[in-house]
Amino acid sequence: MVLALAKEIRLRKKESGNDNIETIYFGGGTPSVLTFDEINFLIATVYENYNVVENPEITLEANPDDLSSERIIELSESKINRLSIGIQSFFEEDLQLMNRAHNSAEAKKCLEVATQYFDNISLDLIYGVPDSSQNSEQAQQMSNEKWKQNIETALSFGIPHISSYALTVEPKTALRKLIQTGNIAEPNDEVAQEHFMILVEMLEANNFIHYELSNFGKENYFSKNNSAYWLGKKYIGIGPSAHSYDGVSRSWNIANNALYLKSIQKNQLPNEVEILTLADRYNEYIMTGLRTIWGVDLIRIETEFGKTYLDYLLKQTQKYRNDHLVSIENNILKPTKKGKFLTDGIASDLFYLNLK
Repeated sequence: MVLALAKEIRLRKKESGNDNIETIYFGGGTPSVLTFDEINFLIATVYENYNVVENPEITLEANPDDLSSERIIELSESKINRLSIGIQSFFEEDLQLMNRAHNSAEAKKCLEVATQYFDNISLDLIYGVPDSSQNSEQAQQMSNEKWKQNIETALSFGIPHISSYALTVEPKTALRKLIQTGNIAEPNDEVAQEHFMILVEMLEANNFIHYELSNFGKENYFSKNNSAYWLGKKYIGIGPSAHSYDGVSRSWNIANNALYLKSIQKNQLPNEVEILTLADRYNEYIMTGLRTIWGVDLIRIETEFGKTYLDYLLKQTQKYRNDHLVSIENNILKPTKKGKFLTDGIASDLFYLNLK
């Protein structure tokens, strides 16, 4: 598979043109299973075929159970300069509920070692985790205190970047079964919203910048890779199921490993391509723009998409402006503090679906 990934990197080098590569991201699946030599080989292949900036951000996603002390030290000797670690929670019962392979002790040990060798670390936390009695006011208070402890534990390691998401319940999972049998309460939007507000307040009080709906970073520690996506920059995805974007079209590789390998062996890219309509690109900009501190630039809307889109956007936002959920300042549309948790719902209501 590694040789196939390297071959796809070479096959797609023309797609970058003369653009500089600013980030390399090993993510999706379990990239941490790659050996030291395989990681360096893939990075070297990118350098050989693309224009890479002097100090690119090179991130590896990993879970605590994949990051032994020896593994962390080994990674620190590669070109990897950023770790994104899927902690999710520091509480044993939460990790069991989410069917995580690591335990609380492993999560803490992983961060203790990682912070000795890496300056740029991000961790993931999940909020809105239910328990068996969350409907009572006392249970809600206990849930809030537990969530605060999770955040305080994360802060105690001096991590400069935190990503946090509301718990989602997938079909056919242990969590779904526990909910169906009444052993665990259904995740509650009000609980999730309260946890979200606690998260924002605590992280901003500790000098984190809430630069994207689910992401908080200290100055100079925003994720360059994810920021590029939110700002609508081009990117190339390598490997099965990987997605790419060139500014006007989106493509995605087939998910089947065997078919992916067979296609690459024939020097054929195993992907499908969708040309985005003007409405598609507008809708994506609305979704990504509203989620970030950069907001939606109304001048760009008129210049790039036309006055029809601008007029529609202003009309659709009126009710949210009246309710103080969004604001417009210096031609930039943003959600207010009150409206942040509702951002995705607001964005979907601003989509211009009938122009396709």
